[in-house]
Amino acid sequence: MEPKELDKEAKRPIGRIISAGIIIFRKTPEGPKFLLLYHGRNYWNFPKGKLEVDEGSWNAAFREVEEETGIKKHQLRVVGNFKMQERFIFQRGADKMLKIVILYLAETNENKVVVSDEHEGYAWFTYGGARRVVAKYKDSLRILKNAYEFIQGRRLPSSSENPNRPNPHVPGGSTPSGESQGLPSSGQHPESKPQP
Repeated sequence: MEPKELDKEAKRPIGRIISAGIIIFRKTPEGPKFLLLYHGRNYWNFPKGKLEVDEGSWNAAFREVEEETGIKKHQLRVVGNFKMQERFIFQRGADKMLKIVILYLAETNENKVVVSDEHEGYAWFTYGGARRVVAKYKDSLRILKNAYEFIQGRRLPSSSENPNRPNPHVPGGSTPSGESQGLPSSGQHPESKPQP
């Protein structure tokens, strides 16, 4: 059974889903390139997925990366103590759901990715390209920026930068560009829709 929190406005419980994943990058002459998976309908994101029963976020992150990309744990080098969260509320039928995504940061030398059936493609993006494709999701953009600056040695993420805001995924943004495989286009995040 999923944990429930109280929706302060409606005074009713909210279901909670916890996912974990890894922001994967590799060093190139053009700077770090970030791996983003293409879900269809113009939605790109980091490899991640739901925690299984009694599974911690660390183990779930590595399991999900291998399932979604084929990249194994031994092919990843975790960078520092980087750990950030993304939170948003979405509607699932008649229920409101709070989704919490925990993301770690790791470097790889692998450039070949074998995406799972739930994805339509992938791409390795420079920081500028990655910013363009995740621009319509403010938390993803914030996390990408923190990861890039962490890699560059300029700053550490702070837990105060993880606000618990309903639906921070606000549409807007531009066309992707990067080293890609199998990329159809157009649409928005499959879970989160703008609230009126």
